[in-house]
Amino acid sequence: MDGKLIYLMGPSGSGKDSLIEAAREPLQRMNCEVMRRVITRSAESVGEDAVGVTPEEFENRQRAREFSLAWHANGLAYGIPIEMDHFLAAGRHVLVNGSRANLRQAFERYPTLLPVLLTVNDEVLRERLLRRGRETPEQIEARLGRNALFKDRRSSDGEVHLIDNSGDLADAVSQLLDVIRFNAVPDRT
Repeated sequence: MDGKLIYLMGPSGSGKDSLIEAAREPLQRMNCEVMRRVITRSAESVGEDAVGVTPEEFENRQRAREFSLAWHANGLAYGIPIEMDHFLAAGRHVLVNGSRANLRQAFERYPTLLPVLLTVNDEVLRERLLRRGRETPEQIEARLGRNALFKDRRSSDGEVHLIDNSGDLADAVSQLLDVIRFNAVPDRT
C-alpha cells in the first residue's frame, strides 16, 4: 500500500510551523513523516526548521533531481527532498509544508494527495507577521493582500480541507488530526 501525501498550505504567518511541531508526535503514531523543506534562506533565519541553502546550491540540487517538488514564492526557492517518494512508496504517510501556488503541480504528481489549508483572520495574521519581524511593513501588506485574494478563490476549491488557526493552537492540531483520520490515515494508537 502506498502512503498518502498530506499537503499543508497557508499564508506566511498562519502558524504552519507551530501546527506541524505541535502535531509531530500524534502524526508519528499515525505512520506519518514530516518532511523538512530546503529553502534559499539562511538557516539562522527565525522560522521553520528547514535546511537553508544558497540559490546556487538549490539550483544544483534541483538539476540533480534531489527534490520531489520544488517551487519559488516570495523571492525564495523551496524544495521537498526526494526521500518523500521513498516514504510514500514504503507505505508511510507524509506531511509537507507546501505552497498554495504549487498545489496544481503537486496534484499532477500526486493525484491522491490530501490538500489542507490553514486559515487565519487578517488581524491575527498581521500581528504574527509583525511579531516575527521577518518582513517589512510593505511586505506584510502585500502578504495580507494575497491572503485576501486567496480567500475569495478558495470557496471554489471544494477538495481543500480548511483549518482555522486564528485561536488556540490545540484546536488547530485537533482539526488537522481529524482531517487526516477521516480522509487519509487511521490512527494506530
